[in-house]
Amino acid sequence: MATFSKTTFDALSYASSRPTYPRSLYNYIFDFHRHRYRPSSQSLKTDANADARWGRAVDLGCGTGQATFELTPFTHVLGIDPSENMIRSAREALKKRQPQLQQTIGFIQSPAESLDFIADESVDLVIAAQSCHWFDWSKVWPQLARILRKGGTAAAWVYTEFRFPAHPNLTPLILHYSESHDTTSSIGRYWQQPGRSILWRHLLDVPEPNSMLDATTGATEVFEPLDRVYFTGSYFPELPPSETLPVLMRKTMTWLDILGYLETWSALHAFREMHPEDAANPEGPVEVRFWNNLRKEAALGAAGKQSGTENEEYDMVEPDAEVEVEWGVDMILARKRA
Repeated sequence: MATFSKTTFDALSYASSRPTYPRSLYNYIFDFHRHRYRPSSQSLKTDANADARWGRAVDLGCGTGQATFELTPFTHVLGIDPSENMIRSAREALKKRQPQLQQTIGFIQSPAESLDFIADESVDLVIAAQSCHWFDWSKVWPQLARILRKGGTAAAWVYTEFRFPAHPNLTPLILHYSESHDTTSSIGRYWQQPGRSILWRHLLDVPEPNSMLDATTGATEVFEPLDRVYFTGSYFPELPPSETLPVLMRKTMTWLDILGYLETWSALHAFREMHPEDAANPEGPVEVRFWNNLRKEAALGAAGKQSGTENEEYDMVEPDAEVEVEWGVDMILARKRA
């Protein structure tokens, strides 16, 4: 993704301000990988765990290595990212880890579409955390078909817009800021496309691997059909109920932490390049104006008031006050046929 590859991008700030993924998310992936044969499979084995392999895992679009470091069941782990800044930060983070991890984890700068340095059928698990919406899947699926062992797993996920479960009245403000094209109060126009739309549509635009492989290489029936899972709770009622599970990604943050999180958005960096004059706004730059609006509305909601009333007092929630934040997670899982 172009913004993260720029030399001016602050990878350390990105790493410290972004939310982390819960262990339950990784366990879900590991369980999927462990049970290579689903009950509907004609090749059902009585001891599915005996067939799972835990040798090598690859993290595509690894960023600063947040997810890479969690692939602890595997003997060798490789993080891959196109950004020099991200790889540099990941390697620095690795130096601070236990010596055992330093011996089993490595990082390489490369796009996900070019994995020639990985041998054929040498990988048991490939993941992509908050990066797969930027991939060219016409190139990535053939790469995964080549490097994954039979029975190997690919898992990719993205998280959706943040929500405040205690302040549902703030959701319209969040959606306006992140998706509207009103350049006076929104950064929605400045997301890189089509990646943002793919994320917004819950990865539904990521093609089935077999249809893509058939069109690009002529290979058929390489993967089992994609599993699509939505850890979104009731936030998106349009999603299939049978594939929707409770929200599992949440974090207690201060409001100042939330401002730091907003600072990492790639669309904000693009907005700043296009509108340098916004920094001189007497009410603060666009992300600060949005942040202050959130704190005002949160204070009003806590007091049982509504905005727009006469003689309204616009107190704000204090920057060091804590609030629970949630993100829905959309996930696709693929298994290479044994």
